[in-house]
Order: sequence, then structure tokens, then C-alpha cells
Amino acid sequence: MTKKRGYHHGNLRQALVDAALVLIEEKGPTGFTLSEAAKAAGVTPAAVYRHFAGREDLIAEAARQGFEVFADLMEHAYGKHKGSALAALEATGRAYLAFARKFPGHYVAMFESGISINRNADLALVAGRALGVIEKAASELMAELPANRRPPARMVSSHMLAFSHGVVELFARGAPGTKSPFPPEDLLESGIGIYLRGLGLITPDG
Repeated sequence: MTKKRGYHHGNLRQALVDAALVLIEEKGPTGFTLSEAAKAAGVTPAAVYRHFAGREDLIAEAARQGFEVFADLMEHAYGKHKGSALAALEATGRAYLAFARKFPGHYVAMFESGISINRNADLALVAGRALGVIEKAASELMAELPANRRPPARMVSSHMLAFSHGVVELFARGAPGTKSPFPPEDLLESGIGIYLRGLGLITPDG
């Protein structure tokens, strides 16, 4: 009797996550079934339920693993420019674009699947670590402003995330609206520059 291919992976749980990531990239987070993920991993649909309660749990694990990589990239980008709050903040934005480009399945699971980062404690913890790096960089930069003109660091970091996400969605992926005469990194840097000039953190000629 021939054994199912998926069991040869040695780690069925990870094989299912890997299969889901490919399906997410190809079909979107709601475009596949657990049966399809099981088939891609080479196991029976019943085997999936030994590890995941349903498709959302499977996607949540893909998101958690993505946030692990994302957090490492954010910390590396921040660490390279730790002496300059402005450079560190810009570096985290560039790292966001790089992550979306290199790990599209994880990116969709994390930011476009509708899965809450508070779905489980492990996901919340690693997402908090990743997003906390951007907030830390924003906080250090905002400290250069007088207290009465200083917006909350969490608000600023949320704006940075919104800029980064918007550039990815409109200009850095194979979707309508991707045509732009400017590289995504340049769009992001110029947008951040305009934002920070409005706060008085960059001079008009800076």
C-alpha cells in the first residue's frame, strides 16, 4: 500500500503551512479549501484536523511564521541605523517593502486575510514584536519635537505602516495600478519626507 506523500515531509504541520502559503499566493486567503491544502501537502483532508481546527487556524499559523521573519527584518533594519532616528524609521519602511516582495504568501496571510493578530497569544506576541520596532523608531524621532507638538508615536507608526502598505498594494505587486514612473522605494521615501516636513522634522531643503 502506497503511503501518502505528505508524511514523508517529517513535519506534517509545516507541510500544510507551506502548501497553504502557495495557495494563498495563487488564489488568495479565501480562494482555497482545507481539502486543497491537504491535497497539496499529500495527505487526506482528515489529517489536517490533527493540527488545525479549520482554514483560519492554518492561515493564522502562516501569519505567525510570517511575523517571525518580519520582526527579524524590522529589527535588523532598525539596528543598522540605530544612531539616527530618521534613518531607522525610513529603513523599517524599506524593510516592509522588501518583505512583501520576497514573502508574498506570508504577507497576504498577515495583512490581507482578515485574521486578527489577537487570534491567539503566539500570533499576538510576535506581531507585537514586529510592529513594536516601527513604533520604537517613531517614538525616538518624535522625541526630537517639542512636547506640545509631538503626535503619539503609535499614531506616527500607524501612518508609516499605512504608507508602506499603500505603496505595496498600488505599486509593488502584480495588480491594477502597479504602473508608476517611480520605484516603490522612492515613492515611500518621498511620502515619508513630505509627512515629516509637515511635522517640522525635516527642513524644506533637507
